[in-house]
Amino acid sequence: MATVLQRFPSENIIVVVSAMGKITNALERLTDAVFFKKENASTILNEIKKYHFDIIEALFPDKNHSVYNDINNTFVELDWAVEDEPTSNYNYEYDKIVSMGEIISTKIVSAYLKESALNSKWFDVRDFIQTDNTYREGKVNWDLTQKLVTEIFLPALKNETNLIAVTQGFIGGTSENFTTTLGREGSDYTAAILAFTTNAESVTIWKDVPGVLNADPKWFDETKKLEQLSYHDAIELAYYGATVIHPKTIKPLQNKTIPLYVKSFIHPDEKGTVINEVQSSLPIPCFIFKVNQVLISISPKDFSFIVEENFSDIFNLFAEKQVKVNVMQNSAISFSVSVDNDERKLPELIKTLQKQYRVLYNENMELITIRYYDQATIDRVTVDKKVLLEVKSRYTVQLVVKNQ
Repeated sequence: MATVLQRFPSENIIVVVSAMGKITNALERLTDAVFFKKENASTILNEIKKYHFDIIEALFPDKNHSVYNDINNTFVELDWAVEDEPTSNYNYEYDKIVSMGEIISTKIVSAYLKESALNSKWFDVRDFIQTDNTYREGKVNWDLTQKLVTEIFLPALKNETNLIAVTQGFIGGTSENFTTTLGREGSDYTAAILAFTTNAESVTIWKDVPGVLNADPKWFDETKKLEQLSYHDAIELAYYGATVIHPKTIKPLQNKTIPLYVKSFIHPDEKGTVINEVQSSLPIPCFIFKVNQVLISISPKDFSFIVEENFSDIFNLFAEKQVKVNVMQNSAISFSVSVDNDERKLPELIKTLQKQYRVLYNENMELITIRYYDQATIDRVTVDKKVLLEVKSRYTVQLVVKNQ
């Protein structure tokens, strides 16, 4: 990171940092251990501590460096979380614990940048990105966030030159000073929020890939980099599950025509992909794969027609249980959806639906989305697959399939 930042010696830069490595997953395990008593929470916490202090020792050989004391003090909050009896609200506990990955990583990064002779300053993003109390999916209070950025963050940026402001992705704060998260992989969204509220010139997401590819290399041997994307196409791809961009990232940037670059930190001289107001369509099809899907079919118990009242009731239940629909299709007497197989949310949703409806479901499904499809691309991805649901629009096809 320091090598990349040294390429911009005369600019004020906001650096949004995620948790390190697989720490978010480890903190999710810790949350489950605290809340559900699934594993030994102290053992998991010690693994998390060791991971971070191994990195700190490699970066800061001097054990008297202030970063050791700073991170030790930060871990005290996680010690309390393990020792205290949790509340009855899992999502609240999740945000309180999992958000610490970003707090810890940014303190380490900021300290290292200072060691690299860069003018780095650490900021707590919860001081100015404000959300409601929807834990795990915090909804940004844009007016208050803009006010706080203008009053707190911007003056700090303007009072210094060549400042690298290091802050956290993925998290926000509430008016009661509780911590919320913005949704999994939400650091890109944080960058977009800060770009919008500070009128940034551009946003760059640094990845281990050369840019936005037309498919995930895990699924396709021969992927192609997209040189340029419209905001519209980027929103579509992110919505359908392209992991390189968080679904909420694009809209704030589009509103102020702020370009978004996706570049490789391995090869920083390469152009990467730019996402901007260009109106042209993509020259090649794009493929998005989501595995571990559940295909749910819902119909009235008396086999009557599915009507508007049914849709309203069904969608309210999905919203109440916080289950996101990835694709849907309705017929005269049934309504089918594909959703992620979330073991904490889905069983309760199905149980609730079964009180009023006949519910059938298939597990171990795969959802394939093709943007700018043709029949050849459909044939390519459905070899040895059985198609259970197909939804087509002018530019996009979605297929729920299983292995034959």
